[in-house]
Amino acid sequence: MTNTNNQPKRVRQVAEYLEVDLTAEQWQCNQCQETLGPADENYKRGCLVNERNPREVHPPIIDNEEYSFAPDPDWVRIVEFYCPGCGTMIENEYLPPGHPITHDTELDVEKLTEEHNE
Repeated sequence: MTNTNNQPKRVRQVAEYLEVDLTAEQWQCNQCQETLGPADENYKRGCLVNERNPREVHPPIIDNEEYSFAPDPDWVRIVEFYCPGCGTMIENEYLPPGHPITHDTELDVEKLTEEHNE
């Protein structure tokens, strides 16, 4: 695989559907290679975002208005992050309503590049 400068592309897988292109220093989907943004920023900013009611994902186990084992949407929301190129779900997280999107992965791109070149 080569990039636009005809240099070999150096890619490192970071998560199941997420990788970093060390040559371009960009996050990308490992299913379609869609760029998700600079590797020194939060890759989630380059994703399509879908917020879901937790009761859609975790239906109540019992039919009772007062009690349920499903998460209360007043206390938690489920946020899904999708690749804008192919629609693969890259990540999801459970957050309190109003809580900002987490920045859960930071890379030392310089160190990864050094290791890749060894």
